[in-house]
Amino acid sequence: MSANVPSPDPITIEILANALQSVTDEAFIALMKSAYSTNIKERHDHSCAIVDRRGKLVSQASNSIPVHIASVLGQMEALFRKFDLADIEEGDIFAANDPHEGGGTHLPDVSLAMPVFIDGELLGFVCNIAHHADIGGMSPGSMAGGMNEIYQEGLRIPVIKLFRRGKLDQDLFDILLLNVRVRDERRGDYNAQFAALRLAERRLRDIAAKNTAGLVAKVFEEIISRTNQRMRDAIAGIPDGVYRFEDVMDDDGREAINVPIKLTATIKGERAIFDFTGTSPQTPGNINIPLHGTKAAVCYVLKAMLDPEIPNNHGVLDAVEVTAPIGTMLSCVAPASVASRAHTSQRIIDVVIGAMAEPLPEAAVGAANGANSMAVFAGSDPETGEAYVYLETLGGGFGGRNDRDGKDGVQVHITNTSNLPVEAIEMEYPLLVERYGLIQDSGGAGKYRGGMGLQRVVRPLGHSCIFNGVGERFRNQPWGIFGGKSGASGSFWLEDEDGGTRQLAHKPPDMVLHPHQALVVNTPGAGGYGDPKERDQAAVVEDRASGKFSNAYMTKYYGWEAED
Repeated sequence: MSANVPSPDPITIEILANALQSVTDEAFIALMKSAYSTNIKERHDHSCAIVDRRGKLVSQASNSIPVHIASVLGQMEALFRKFDLADIEEGDIFAANDPHEGGGTHLPDVSLAMPVFIDGELLGFVCNIAHHADIGGMSPGSMAGGMNEIYQEGLRIPVIKLFRRGKLDQDLFDILLLNVRVRDERRGDYNAQFAALRLAERRLRDIAAKNTAGLVAKVFEEIISRTNQRMRDAIAGIPDGVYRFEDVMDDDGREAINVPIKLTATIKGERAIFDFTGTSPQTPGNINIPLHGTKAAVCYVLKAMLDPEIPNNHGVLDAVEVTAPIGTMLSCVAPASVASRAHTSQRIIDVVIGAMAEPLPEAAVGAANGANSMAVFAGSDPETGEAYVYLETLGGGFGGRNDRDGKDGVQVHITNTSNLPVEAIEMEYPLLVERYGLIQDSGGAGKYRGGMGLQRVVRPLGHSCIFNGVGERFRNQPWGIFGGKSGASGSFWLEDEDGGTRQLAHKPPDMVLHPHQALVVNTPGAGGYGDPKERDQAAVVEDRASGKFSNAYMTKYYGWEAED
């Protein structure tokens, strides 16, 4: 399609690159505003993208989830393994979610792809991914700790044609809906994904009509090529050398404790090799991740540390070599359990930052909260009898930086979602949020302190429900950097009306939560940057006045003498 088209000038490339970005951004908003579940319409756990006819990512929506690059990559590779170009027709919509068959990185993320044809010739695909609040399996929310094989996690979808020439395969759709909880909500979220695809397809066809399909295809190539070279130029600015770092996952929810992730990073000119040899074999629990998810995490870090304005497309992925022995936690194979792969992604990021801190000290940050602490509440509304599944991942601290403090109570790094507002929880579910706020002393001290963790306390109203959760950095604190101190670890607690409390496991499996009980989620803080003794005195005074830190904390790290 682009073979005989001359290379467009830089201005045309920039104009069309922004037009393509606007397509993905508009589709992202359309999906968000059309979805049924709070996980998508409030927390924004979804992504939209444009892919070329070879399956290479061209553009991703500005607010998309960085780890979802891996889902797009996996789905397109699997699609082209299974279908010839002659089998891909106008109006088709492909669906997938299975990490072991190339459809994603964990089952709740359902990926859809729709081909875009111009005058009977394939231009590319519009894609989206949405995290469904339930995809079936042994536990509500499909994310609980304790699962030890993919079969327990929910419905596995290889790459299938859900629509053929614009017509829904109702039998397949019925199978998808029959195997999940809260079926009407799932149907609504799928319909929102379908609508967002069709919107993106129309917008992309409009761009091709105004500029010719050949020019648009050529711009696809140029965007990826120029991004790739820009990324390689940035890598060339890193001092050559071999850099190492290692860290651990708290546990796998079943057997393994302090599960190691080891990295050797080799930089030589434009070449960057990230080798995870020495990392743990894949675990019995669900913290494993396929290799394309590992690669997405590494590329995110390099982009963030080297040039955050680099477009997010296949050019970034092609600029970096990422290896991990097959069958290890970071390159898992079936039937490995992967539901909590987001936590592992976050630890990969910490490890890469730790390795790159030596050559790139000004771009490094203290370890962040290490995960997105997950809580699921599921039951039936006592007034309406309708089933519900409330899934949320809560933010925590972001690490101290070379010139400022880390942010408090936010989602970090490879996840880009929001904390669910209290009003949305209490309006949508028969649940009461009794407390919600920052945790005193949870940010690691430093010249620039780490961000603080969150506490949320939730009680079921008039009924008993099921709770399960997954926490990371609950055993091992997020480390500080260049003399910065560690942030506080997280925890789950059960609180009774009489004031009694009991700490729960880091990854508690399904348990019954009664109306006289409340579930307490404490998310981790983050590590500081630099020696606390170097903190500006005005900032110390402000810390003390904020009430975020106790006298003991201020005295220990900053020599503050409390007034009588």
